[in-house]
Amino acid sequence: MTKRAIAAFAHPDDETFAVGGTLARAISMGWHVTAICATRGEVGEIAPGTNATPQTLGAVREQELRAACAALGVTDVRFLGYRDSGMEGTPENKDARAYASAPDAEVTAKLAALFREDPPAVVFTFDESGIYGHPDHKAIHRHATAAFDRAAAPDARLLYTALPKSVAKVIAEQLRAAGAEGGPQGDFGVPDEEVDIRADVAAFAEQKRNAAAAHATQVAEWQAHISDEQRMKMLSTEYFHVARGSKPGNDDPLA
Repeated sequence: MTKRAIAAFAHPDDETFAVGGTLARAISMGWHVTAICATRGEVGEIAPGTNATPQTLGAVREQELRAACAALGVTDVRFLGYRDSGMEGTPENKDARAYASAPDAEVTAKLAALFREDPPAVVFTFDESGIYGHPDHKAIHRHATAAFDRAAAPDARLLYTALPKSVAKVIAEQLRAAGAEGGPQGDFGVPDEEVDIRADVAAFAEQKRNAAAAHATQVAEWQAHISDEQRMKMLSTEYFHVARGSKPGNDDPLA
């Protein structure tokens, strides 16, 4: 019987940077992988040299997500149809279509229905902090967790992304040393002791890099300051906290 993994995230590119290597590995093992995206990232950044405009960004990022998933081997891509809420405290928060304002019961029911199509062995989503507090990241954490509790099989596993604070600190120090502006700021990540799985996905780092490149509108200036060696090292390990289900005896999120 084919196992199913679900990656439930808020914006196009969340899936690649959070769990792209693990998704590619699951595909290589014959799993069915479903990528669920709550929004089309309509108010994200627009990198110089891309043809997107504020009016077309959502459509462009939908195609970027499909291309990124194709690079990982994922063909089952679903959108929940909400609008990007923007960073906390921005005017976009007040848009009636904003995902972060959607009724919890409504979104949870949509996700639970998708889960029931073929109950997953594992579901991936953000931890409650959303890494750096984005309203949509925190919302998909809340909704995916509730849907898991409602619709997942008893032996399924719910895994939260869990970037260790020690790793986040190293990334920030590398950027400062390179003189980069922008990029991750402040105190982000989770305490190292909350990280249950450190998954080695080095064998899939090239696929993950290709998927990241597909998200062309989101390539930030600060990323140019990271060496290729540093970039590949960052792409080669993925971190998780086991929120539901048993902890694996090794660092394998697909065990």
